[in-house]
Amino acid sequence: MTPDHAPTTRNRAIWALVALGVATFTYITVELLPIGLLTVMAADLHRTPSEMGLIVTGYAAVVVLASIPLTRLALRVPRRTLLAVTLGTLTVGTLLTAVAPSYPVLLAARLLTALTQALFWSVVATTAIALFPPREQGRVVARLAIGNSIAPVLGVPAGTWLGQQAGWRVSFVVTAVLALATCAALIALLPSVTAANAEPPRGTAPDARRYALLVTATVIGVTGFLTAYTYITPYLEEVSGFAPQALGSLLFASGVAGVVGTIVVGAYLDRRPRAALIVPLIVITGALFGLYALGTARPPAAVALCLTGLSFSALATAIQNRTLQVAPGSTDIASAGISSAFNVGIASGSLLGGVLIDGVGTRSVALTGALLTSVALAALISERWLARPARPADAETAVAC
Repeated sequence: MTPDHAPTTRNRAIWALVALGVATFTYITVELLPIGLLTVMAADLHRTPSEMGLIVTGYAAVVVLASIPLTRLALRVPRRTLLAVTLGTLTVGTLLTAVAPSYPVLLAARLLTALTQALFWSVVATTAIALFPPREQGRVVARLAIGNSIAPVLGVPAGTWLGQQAGWRVSFVVTAVLALATCAALIALLPSVTAANAEPPRGTAPDARRYALLVTATVIGVTGFLTAYTYITPYLEEVSGFAPQALGSLLFASGVAGVVGTIVVGAYLDRRPRAALIVPLIVITGALFGLYALGTARPPAAVALCLTGLSFSALATAIQNRTLQVAPGSTDIASAGISSAFNVGIASGSLLGGVLIDGVGTRSVALTGALLTSVALAALISERWLARPARPADAETAVAC
């Protein structure tokens, strides 16, 4: 779908972008909140932590499987309508989670929420950039991503604390209220509907080969990062020797670094898009190698942790920006593919890290993660040779269209 008619003022566009950023904050918080409240929820519903873990695994699986099919079905739905339905359903799913009387109801509510997330991440970036001139695309993507970065630093810890103090159900009620308020704001701020036969937006420099390479590198790179980061807590305790009381401060510092990385990379997305993609991956790889080689000492481990947080947030933002450039067909479908790639990487990394810790030892996750991100880095650096410019016909007939 092409962009809806532009807002009447730039001020309205800016406030619409803020609302979209709050929506990304809300979705990340809703997705990750059960991790912080896992033991509390398990005790209340008389389930084991492993059984409760299925609501996290199932959530990711739904996002992977549903992103592209749902986005295809919604290509011609006006953005304001689509996001209103998506956030409205998020509100219902989150409220249903809060009042779930049993585990099956809770699982169904979480899977319903995951369906809305699968669609949301496919359209939120293209909706945001449609509000501004094309020359500002990278800057807009970076500002939108600030909501993603703040959620693990502020939203999840605050929700976890509230759930521990007042009960986990209260945390989900508050999140549902935030989702409803954001839904109302987007209805008020986003432009009106477009023609029903409008064509979906396409990449600014469509290239099916480059897009396929980006998807592949994303899966490998995210797998590498999550292989180490999923188990960073036992790593810092067992390898680096940090006391459990220090972990909260360390993870908070890593989260703040992620916000900084998102802001910094925004200055380069429009001017140096490939460098903005490659440099963060270089930093992640170096930080993971450093964590493996020097992680037995606390100061280098703390620095490496902050560098991974900073660079991964920057990388995620740069990947989204690059997707909007090289999408061989609909940018919505391309964004859905990247969303699926991220979730495959998240699931694969957590699984691989668990196998390594049980079989080889905790320290191995940093080295394995670094080797995988090195492969992703090599693929992106060699893009100019591996992905020759596609002919126009290639872009028209690409599967990702």
